[in-house]
Amino acid sequence: RFIACPQLARTVQRCLQGAAGPGPQPVLLECAPGPGILTRTLLNAGLRVVALENNSAFLPNLQSLENSLDGQLKVIYGDFFRLDPLVTGTLKPPAMCSDKLFETMGITPVPWRADVPLKVFGILPQRKERSILWKLLFTLYECSSIYRCGRVELNIFVSEKEYKVLTAKPGDTRAYQALTVLSQVGCEIQLLHMEPWSSFVTNLKNGGLAIPKSTRLPNDHLCLVRLTPQKNLFRGGLKPTNSATFIFMVKQCLAKPKSKLIDRLNSWSLDNGGKILRALEIPKNAQTRSLYPEDYRRLFEALQNSSMFTESWFHDEVWESIRNIN
Repeated sequence: RFIACPQLARTVQRCLQGAAGPGPQPVLLECAPGPGILTRTLLNAGLRVVALENNSAFLPNLQSLENSLDGQLKVIYGDFFRLDPLVTGTLKPPAMCSDKLFETMGITPVPWRADVPLKVFGILPQRKERSILWKLLFTLYECSSIYRCGRVELNIFVSEKEYKVLTAKPGDTRAYQALTVLSQVGCEIQLLHMEPWSSFVTNLKNGGLAIPKSTRLPNDHLCLVRLTPQKNLFRGGLKPTNSATFIFMVKQCLAKPKSKLIDRLNSWSLDNGGKILRALEIPKNAQTRSLYPEDYRRLFEALQNSSMFTESWFHDEVWESIRNIN
């Protein structure tokens, strides 16, 4: 939640308006707006806002604001971070299905390479930050959940330590991870703003700042980051239907980042691993943490085209990994 900080609200407004191009603008979905401090700033800037609020205590004030406007604001009781849970039966609000959310918002799917149909703004819950980022990546690569309607743009506050992971470079022993590779292959990542933790409210009883501890990476700010899915994500051999295998391959390679890539290929019973690396101009002694994200994509496509490679032995571990993330 935001503290009543007009300066921060105006900064966020400028960031969200900064990418606006000519023509009709996409709808802005604001997650957990709370008392509506930022909501009012965005409305005053002329943006069309859908407020998705998961706390029923904030709904009356938001609905009153909605009723005072002429269709510029729509308020929905729901939780963006509990969309499409893997459960059977009727969902209990604020959990909800993305299809119902799109229908309520009047959003229709567009082709993947079309313009962004929807912008999302919110703050990742800190206690679930990493698991939410992983779930968003799975849905991105599978074109499921919110990405069924196209290249949804996320404008989200993440902790500084997770921002460092998202943007790390090969060889960075602390930050370069599977999450790094998959985020950079899947999205254009832009840092819009860095804000001290003191601008946000906390739930601590003593009134202190609920800053997640981090001994290995800086974590003095929350970072407003824009994640825009790549238009050309599904070119070549990478498709939504085999993306889970790509994700699992990257996770397997970077589970031991100091290991040699050729050893990983050999562990998969690939007799032509050395040949594949030579064709890709990757040194035979390369460590898995030394490959750039695009190298992992090229490796996956080469494996897909290799007569020695079959995905069948991957499947059990791939689906177990997906279940754990969800």
